[in-house]
Amino acid sequence: MKKNFILLLLLTGMQLNGFTQKIQSPSEFLGYKLGEQFTPHYRVVEYYKYLASVSKNIKLQDYGKTNEGRPLFLAFIGSDSNISRLEEIRRNNMSLTGIKDGLNTSKPLESLKDQPVLVWFSYNVHGNESVSTEASLQTVFDLLDPANARTKAWLKNTLVILDPCLNPDGRERYVNFYNPIKNAVPDALPFAREHMEPWPGGRANHYYFDLNRDWVWQSQVESQQRLAVYNKWLPQVHVDFHEQGINNPYYFAPAAEPYHQDISKWQREFQTIIGKNNARYFDMNGWMYFTRENFDLLYPSYGDTYPVYNGSIGMTYEQGGSGRAGLAVINAESDTLTLKDRIDHHHTSGLSTLEAASQHAEQAIAEFRNYFTSSKSNPPGDYKSYIIKGDNTEKIKFLAALLQRNGIEFGFGVSKGAQGYNYFNGKSESFRVDRTDMVLSAHQPKSVLLKVLFEPNTFVSDSATYDITAWSLPYAHGLQAYATRESIKPETTLIPESTVSASTVSNPVAYIANWNSIADVKFLAELLNNSIKVRYSEIQFETSGRRFNAGSLIITRNGNSTINGGFEKTVNEIAKKSGISLFAIPTAFVDKGADLGSSKVRFIKKPRVVVVGGESVSSLSLGEIWHFFEQEIGYPVTVVRPQDLNMINWNEFDVLIYPDGNYADMGNEKMLQWIRGGGKLIAMKNAVAELAGKKGFDLKNKEDAKKGDKDIYEDLKAYEQRERENVSTNIPGAIYKVDLDNTHPLGFGFPNFYYTLKLDDKVYKYLTGGWNVGVIKKENYVTGFVGVQAKKKLTDGLIFGVQEMGNGSVVYLADDPLFRAFWENGKLLFSNAVFMVGH
Repeated sequence: MKKNFILLLLLTGMQLNGFTQKIQSPSEFLGYKLGEQFTPHYRVVEYYKYLASVSKNIKLQDYGKTNEGRPLFLAFIGSDSNISRLEEIRRNNMSLTGIKDGLNTSKPLESLKDQPVLVWFSYNVHGNESVSTEASLQTVFDLLDPANARTKAWLKNTLVILDPCLNPDGRERYVNFYNPIKNAVPDALPFAREHMEPWPGGRANHYYFDLNRDWVWQSQVESQQRLAVYNKWLPQVHVDFHEQGINNPYYFAPAAEPYHQDISKWQREFQTIIGKNNARYFDMNGWMYFTRENFDLLYPSYGDTYPVYNGSIGMTYEQGGSGRAGLAVINAESDTLTLKDRIDHHHTSGLSTLEAASQHAEQAIAEFRNYFTSSKSNPPGDYKSYIIKGDNTEKIKFLAALLQRNGIEFGFGVSKGAQGYNYFNGKSESFRVDRTDMVLSAHQPKSVLLKVLFEPNTFVSDSATYDITAWSLPYAHGLQAYATRESIKPETTLIPESTVSASTVSNPVAYIANWNSIADVKFLAELLNNSIKVRYSEIQFETSGRRFNAGSLIITRNGNSTINGGFEKTVNEIAKKSGISLFAIPTAFVDKGADLGSSKVRFIKKPRVVVVGGESVSSLSLGEIWHFFEQEIGYPVTVVRPQDLNMINWNEFDVLIYPDGNYADMGNEKMLQWIRGGGKLIAMKNAVAELAGKKGFDLKNKEDAKKGDKDIYEDLKAYEQRERENVSTNIPGAIYKVDLDNTHPLGFGFPNFYYTLKLDDKVYKYLTGGWNVGVIKKENYVTGFVGVQAKKKLTDGLIFGVQEMGNGSVVYLADDPLFRAFWENGKLLFSNAVFMVGH
């Protein structure tokens, strides 16, 4: 592709002022021109280290490692004066926010006139959108090249923070697929082998998580490590570089509707300013682009929205290409899109953004300060406080950890009466704030992010949104909460502690742990891993003045007396490690309910778990399960490809999990025999649909339409309204209240309801020969967008159920309780399916 003089100016500059030393370009260092091949991650690291060794204007900071051990790092690029005072710049920037950062006072803006605007570039969060990292190499070179007068001028009042690759594991999965099979001359035909990336693809990280949906939730190690640094800097501008389909031109800001209603006027305006500057360069080069379509600013956990809700101008840039493009591909217009083209586009938009930031640096910093000043003094929305009831200390701790990772202030210690909106019944009512309740005041620097995460109902200005429309944390964590119009401030930041071995019973008969959080699941998993025998009670019981719910774990001395290290010491150490409340009791005779020797107290067999994974399986669904077992509860799991199930010895495992996916041979006779013999099948989302109506399974599809005459005009639709017509049947993530039978093992640890995130309109007929554990009725909708037709279908049906089959069971999970690892309350439900059902 031709370069005109504008691009040449942008790439190299024309003056030699300030030249100190020749720096090798990426092509000179790597031994090939950028765009001729994909660069392995270790070579990317080498080039950045080389730059840091020859230029005084770049500093590297390691911030962690991936699951596969690859380094994660940032490059700070600045002028001579700025690069030598990074910590001062950081602290000055944080003083603008009012966020506690070890500073005793906040400096007024007048004393920060030499404060640069912070511009953060994030590349390659999706591993197979691999042009990003290649573009970063050219971008960082042009920022450091002593001969480039244009970038030197911009760096006088900007500091660039550049992350070359957010997802090295996914990128290497793609590069290691492509490099060995590409032709000597790239085959641009789109059906050629080199354009057919195999399952699971390089988009996600090691555990198949989409890291671009993980900015708030930080379930993944890459996100946790990156956001810890990001929240110590909080840039004024953030760009997340992506790729889209091969037939799409370039996309840059301004974003599409819906915008969240709390995005500021300046954040909207500056997106447009930057977009117009990008358009100027693209127009000069004759490159096509689009804006204000597809990519909205609503869901809070993206690489554009998360920065926006933290005071930044957050933007997504999308280049056509992705994993289909390879080094060259012919698109639908018969044009050949090359890797070199894609690099040029990302490189140009990055430098153009930096130029716009430099031109508006003083205003960007002033508006950034105003954003946080307003957040503290005049927080958005009607609610000025959020109260989370402290009924479950373990769940409170998990929520507290999430809030701390995001820099949201909270506390405890208030005792008073209040009036507020009850999340669980949707009514405004009087309630009592207790000292163990979590209190979040909206009068804080992160008030916008706080509101976005806790608002009971998110306003959606346009129903054609890109992602889910409901995520409110009280529902996701299953915690009773209130939102108040009164400003209530906490008295202490100390988190109430769990009580480990609360009673001082010598030589206890047993230890008991209530079953009501993921911490209890970790405790159980660790006990089983240590070959400690565990039981649970089918019914609620009371002993030693305490009440324990159904599902509570019982660890008796009898049968565990020979544990290495001693019974009491070992159990208490595991409880402390898991962070749970543990209670010692002196007798097996209980005050109410079933004694410990009753048949209602069941033994938990250590289950051997197999998960199906491979072609036809949703890699995201598999990843959620894989990550849950390995990283969240530390329990062994075996992943088997669907085509290899006929090779396994069915008697060697107890639980078989089918993630969301499409399966041709699910529910065959061999599987039925295994279930009848005592096996447990857990089917999730579309795997449930695969079983509906099959021989041996009681599950049936609910009728989609009611009886009656069809509207004769319903097929008369305008073509231009085709997207709106699709919306009527769409459900991009909405919250429904599920009526839950908590006397069944699948419902242990819950009240008689559960909040589920609906991602489709699938609902099933009530089981006639099984247990309808989780159902929705006519008025179970809570919040989030649901299309008119979809809402009609989502009534009176089964969501979670259990069918007993011989000595075994089938667990139907029509919704995903592990969604993106942030739907915290669903993890207990999934654990019930694995450990409790069928004993």
